[in-house]
Amino acid sequence: MTGNILLIGVLGLLGVGLYGLLIVRNLIKLVIALQILAKATALALVVAGQMSGQMNLGQSLALTVIVADTIVAVVGLALAVQVRQHFGTLDIKQLSRLKR
Repeated sequence: MTGNILLIGVLGLLGVGLYGLLIVRNLIKLVIALQILAKATALALVVAGQMSGQMNLGQSLALTVIVADTIVAVVGLALAVQVRQHFGTLDIKQLSRLKR
């Protein structure tokens, strides 16, 4: 019963994260959407570990995902700060026009 509720939570987080990646045009908001997707992945790993009876494996994999995701977030936010300072905008569409 609780496994089904947790899976619904995972699907909800995945939906919000994918929606954010597809709709949002701001670089910082894109990093936040990636964070939401990573948290959904970590929760899915813990739920899978619980359902298979290997909770320790699920938790250790989730911790690995969280560490890797934190590194990605730090690099992404640093890149967003540099882009903002150099180009004056964080809008993806305006940045894509700069390459022409």
